[in-house]
Amino acid sequence: MPKTVRSPLSAVLLVLACVLVPLGVLSIWAAYEIGDRDSYVATMAPLSSDPAVRAAVADQVTGSVMKEIDVGPLQGTVESFVRDAVGSFTETKSYETAWNAANRAAHDALQSALNDDSNGEVTIDLAPITEQVKQQLVDDGVPFASKIPVKHTEITVLQSKDLGWLWKSFHALQVAGVWPAVAAAVLAAAGILLATRRRGAAIRTALGMALAAAVLALAVAIGRSLTLDDLPPDISHDAAGAVFDALTETLRVTAWVIVAVMLLAAAAVWLLPRLRRRA
Repeated sequence: MPKTVRSPLSAVLLVLACVLVPLGVLSIWAAYEIGDRDSYVATMAPLSSDPAVRAAVADQVTGSVMKEIDVGPLQGTVESFVRDAVGSFTETKSYETAWNAANRAAHDALQSALNDDSNGEVTIDLAPITEQVKQQLVDDGVPFASKIPVKHTEITVLQSKDLGWLWKSFHALQVAGVWPAVAAAVLAAAGILLATRRRGAAIRTALGMALAAAVLALAVAIGRSLTLDDLPPDISHDAAGAVFDALTETLRVTAWVIVAVMLLAAAAVWLLPRLRRRA
C-alpha cells in the first residue's frame, strides 16, 4: 500500500481506537456491572450499612407508617419511637436481606424499562422493610402496630422519560457489550501496523488512549455533580451520592487504570530504544 494512503488511513484508525476506549469501558460496565442482576445487587449490597442510605430509608419508612397512624397529641412521640425502631432494624441481618431483595426488584424494573423502551419510573420498593418493622413493633407490644397496613413505599431511582437520548444510549451500550473494547484493540493494532513510523504511532496511540480514559473519569465526576444538583430538596443528597459512587466505582477505577497503563506503555516504548543504544 502506498505511503500516501497508509499514513492517513493509519491516523484515522488510531483516532477511532482512542475514541472507542471510553465507549468500550462504558459498554462493559453497562452490560456486566449494571445489566447483570447479581453484579448489580452485589454492588448495592454494601450501601445497606451506609449511614446516609440508612437515614434515607428510615425517613421513607417512618413517613409511610406515620401516614397510617393518628394518635393525636402523641403523634410526635410515636413518630420518634417508630423512627428508633426503623433505625434499629436497619442494623440487623434481616434488613440486609430485605435491602438486597428490594434491589433485585429494582434491577428487574430497570431492565424491563430498558428492554420495553418504556417511560415509567424505576423505584426501590421498601414494603419488605416496612413489613419487618411492623413485625418488630408488634413483638415489642406496641398497641397500634398490628393495624398498620403495609403499603408500597417507593424510592424513585430514575425516571426514563427524563433521560431522553441518554436512556436509549445506555440500552445501546448494554447491547454492544464487549465489542467496542475489542474494536478499539483491533483498530489500534491495525493503525500501528499501517503506520510508516510504528514506534511514534504506538506512543501517540498510548497517549491518546490515556487522554480518552481521563476524559471518561472527568465525565463521571461532572455527571455526579450534575445529578446531585438536579435532585429535589426532599431527597438526601448524601444518600444519592453514596448510590452514585457505588454504581460508578468500576468506571472510575477502570478509567484511571487505563490512564496509568497507557502512560507506562508510552514511556516504555519511548525509553526502550534509548536503553538499548546505551547498552
